[in-house]
Amino acid sequence: MATPILQIDTLTKSFGDLLLFQESSFGIAEGEKVGLIARNGAGKTTLLNILSGKEPYDDGRVVFRNNTRVAYLEQSPLFDPDLTVLEACFSSDSEVVKLIARYEEVIASGDQSKLDEVLVQMDLHNAWDYEQRVKQVLTRLNITDFQQKMGELSGGQAKRVALANVLISEPNLLIMDEPTNHLDLEMVEWLEGQLARSPVALLMVTHDRYFLDRVCTRILEIDDQQIYGYKGNYSYYLEKREERVTTQQAEVDRAKNLMRKELEWMRRQPQARGTKSKSRVDAFYTLEEKAREKTAEQSVRFAAKGAYIGKKIFGAKNVSKRYDDIRITDSFNYTFTRYEKMGIVGNNGTGKSTFVKMLLGEVEPDSGYFEIGETVNFGYYSQDGIAFNEQIKVLDAVQNIAEVIDLGDGHRLTASQFLQHFLFPPEKQHDYVYKLSGGEKRRLYLCTVLIKNPNFLVLDEPTNDLDILTLNVLEEYLAGFKGCLIVISHDRYFMDKVVDHLLVFHGDAKIQNFPGNYSLYRAWKAEEEKRELAEAKIAEAKATRVGRDTGEVSKTDDSASRGRRKKEEEKKLTFKERQEYESLEVEIEQMEAEKEAISEQLSSGTLPTEELMSQSERLSALMEQIDEKTMRWLELSERA
Repeated sequence: MATPILQIDTLTKSFGDLLLFQESSFGIAEGEKVGLIARNGAGKTTLLNILSGKEPYDDGRVVFRNNTRVAYLEQSPLFDPDLTVLEACFSSDSEVVKLIARYEEVIASGDQSKLDEVLVQMDLHNAWDYEQRVKQVLTRLNITDFQQKMGELSGGQAKRVALANVLISEPNLLIMDEPTNHLDLEMVEWLEGQLARSPVALLMVTHDRYFLDRVCTRILEIDDQQIYGYKGNYSYYLEKREERVTTQQAEVDRAKNLMRKELEWMRRQPQARGTKSKSRVDAFYTLEEKAREKTAEQSVRFAAKGAYIGKKIFGAKNVSKRYDDIRITDSFNYTFTRYEKMGIVGNNGTGKSTFVKMLLGEVEPDSGYFEIGETVNFGYYSQDGIAFNEQIKVLDAVQNIAEVIDLGDGHRLTASQFLQHFLFPPEKQHDYVYKLSGGEKRRLYLCTVLIKNPNFLVLDEPTNDLDILTLNVLEEYLAGFKGCLIVISHDRYFMDKVVDHLLVFHGDAKIQNFPGNYSLYRAWKAEEEKRELAEAKIAEAKATRVGRDTGEVSKTDDSASRGRRKKEEEKKLTFKERQEYESLEVEIEQMEAEKEAISEQLSSGTLPTEELMSQSERLSALMEQIDEKTMRWLELSERA
């Protein structure tokens, strides 16, 4: 078996009385893609910091294979604010950057003997086009002003610069803490493809479950101070984790039954016991410890009643907004209906957050207005978060807003019970806010929004910094939420579970209303892109044919191209092929017309669910037929 690129043996780490993990061992093989999962505060970021050398550990061993190059994407990277974006990329400690600096030193010194050696290394590491590759990745992440100072960037932009840095640093092992935060959906899908294809070993923390499923080949989970490994992707992990929890629960139940019998025996025994009795007493305390182990997680399914909401929710009336040359909306109209659950998606900078801030009255439109129903009570979760009083207790932070939340049917939850549903156990509720991790503070912020019992929730990037278990709790809550919902999120899995249609912000005030979740939208968009590509090929083939017929052939055609064309011209269409060719043109036009009609119906938002599914299936089949017939038409057109 090959030596692991990283081996961890009996690793232990604690903060004061808080034990994060104890005597845990695992390894990472070359090229392996590993996802790390745990609830907030369990030690995910601490483990990554240990492996990157930024934090010490209490006991155990962390061993890297010789010459292993590690790149670490931190959750909140820091840069010298006076550096430009490009300078920040060239200030990293990657091997290529060091090599370029070495090359520049040797050039300045004029030492020919050293220059020959450095030139070989520059070739070996493809360092000559490093700056160009840096700019390409930055541009893909929507960082286009390479001379902008790092201090002028937002936290999300700085995170994307850091992401570009680690991607181009050519490590053997890439360690990433929430790499999808601050990326729009297209960036997430691009990064997903990059990492899945890369030969680099990967250890990452992410809440994006589709990302985990499509990239990772193994999952590590920190649970109850232990690290468990699962060979497979996220879907496999879910199956095997359920088996593990069920087995552990059965063991705890057996231990409890045995302990009851042993407790009776203990009570019957006199104070003085022999050796045989003493060993049984020791076994009793071992059994007691087993019986007190954490059992399977409680069910988190619950839903607040929500304040009454009338039929009139809100209407956007000719709303227009722009910032300088950037148009957000242009005479936008929309009527939001009762119990609607809408997702808002689009690239960064297209105006998603501005749109909801206009709805909430935090930003004024240039023209037009939002008409809000009298019974609407907004609950707003901003991606910027709030500044808590760090010196109060977790429970007080929620009780200061509401003591109870009404679940309906005469049932209520106290603030403490509500916090427990969102994974704050009683002992955690009496901690001071300053002791919470970043993810726990985001979860507390979410609780302060929900306990107000709003009937219209507006959630702007709610999944950032939340662990997967919290996301499951939130998804269950929203599934039963008896009110209206708008969600802005780059988390595709989350969007698929909680929204029933989308507003897609394409930029330049182009807003598309799509009746379906994100996966349906991506499937539709992929078919549209295939159709556009096929149409472009048809147009190109027609233009080539016209050029041949009129003698307008490019002077730059080489002799090989002319030779190929001559051979093709010699293979003229047969009579049957000519008939097929002409009929295909008619069929494709008819099918395109039908496709356009179905697309308009699907985009109207008026179709009932059954017809929506039926027409979606017909559209998919139609796309395939158009592709097949178009390819055949192209084949025949080359000889027509």
